[in-house]
Amino acid sequence: MNTFFTKLKMMLSDSSLRGRILFVFLALALFRLLAAIPIPAATGGSVEGLLSQNSALGLFNVLTGGGLSAVSIMMLGVGPYITSSIIMQLLTMMSPKLKALYHEEGDAGRLKFAQYSRLLTVPLALIQGYGLLIFLRSQGLLGSIGVGITNKELIVSTLIVAAGSLLLMWIGELISEFGVGNGVSLIIFAGIISGLPALIGQNIAKFDVSQIPVYLGFLLISIAVIAAVVFITEAERPIPVTYAKRVRGMKVYGGGSTYLPLRLNQAGVIPIIFALSILVFPQMLANIMAVSSHQTLQTIGIFIRDNIVGNQWVNSIIYFGLVFMFTFFYTAVTFEPDSVATNLQKNGAFIPGVRPGNPTAEYLAKVLTRITMVGAVFLGLIAVLPFIVQSITGSTTLAIGGTALLIVVSVVTDLIKKIDAQISMREY
Repeated sequence: MNTFFTKLKMMLSDSSLRGRILFVFLALALFRLLAAIPIPAATGGSVEGLLSQNSALGLFNVLTGGGLSAVSIMMLGVGPYITSSIIMQLLTMMSPKLKALYHEEGDAGRLKFAQYSRLLTVPLALIQGYGLLIFLRSQGLLGSIGVGITNKELIVSTLIVAAGSLLLMWIGELISEFGVGNGVSLIIFAGIISGLPALIGQNIAKFDVSQIPVYLGFLLISIAVIAAVVFITEAERPIPVTYAKRVRGMKVYGGGSTYLPLRLNQAGVIPIIFALSILVFPQMLANIMAVSSHQTLQTIGIFIRDNIVGNQWVNSIIYFGLVFMFTFFYTAVTFEPDSVATNLQKNGAFIPGVRPGNPTAEYLAKVLTRITMVGAVFLGLIAVLPFIVQSITGSTTLAIGGTALLIVVSVVTDLIKKIDAQISMREY
């Protein structure tokens, strides 16, 4: 406890760190203000009933901080930017030039790579915005009550929500550069906790004595999820590393031993966010196809909307598969065994019992695959746990709370580490 207050005092006394934290608060306050501004075409009707029937859209609404339920200019959130990042990361697996740009050309290459992601966000925001607005129009939530909107108004509304998403992407990057932590994750975090007061108020208003066992069960599940997320996030598999002795002149260098920490969950909460963004995208495409004048496209769109998107169990299986796949994918992008083995060999280091070079890379890849399997299964189970809770209790509110809890705990844990790193750097 003393350590906590000591670090808190250091954080508040350091003008630079204090300024960074203040910038984060101001940026998130601006985001919340913009998320409350509805688009001109909104009818003012309630979207809550629609979201309660569609778990994927309900989760997407949580990530946008209620922007979708308010039909606001921020209704897309950072979804298009996340989808763009996914596509660019996938392309690094297929294009040697992009892979070299991301991994080998240093900060300049990463900046250029990030610029490509921003440019790709523009068409994705337009497509996602158009699909979502088409869906809302079909539900009578756009235009004057009883009167739909024209195609011209639809195009203007699409441009507005796409511009809102691009503005939010810019705010997220400003937070990453001038604040503390990952800007996109903090925006999602702010969107989730902004709904807590209303959620608590709703549960108090709907309090039913007969539902006390359900509330206690949800509380126990929440505590277990928090403990499990923290445990899995902090878990490491240490790989022992020994440095060979080197003689230079009259001095002997090296000869020490250390370890290479391989995290059980290298990807953090990123696979969950990626999977949610991808899960909502087919729904938007299906909505566009369902109102198409082309008979075949319309039939396909209606089939996908009614039998795949509208089926909760199918959604759960797809969601689990996406989270599982993205965990391996993001780990493969962020950790390259070949590069690590090469760096160890260049620095005269080796893993005891393993030959340097390719054998070391193969050994690291083998260990990484095993531990990532555990992390991927854990994230997948936590991701579909809300759907299981919903099927048992019939409560969408409690279901959404499970996934939101996972994201909040992971983001807070990462933020605390980064603030602690800033404090430690200033101590030196």
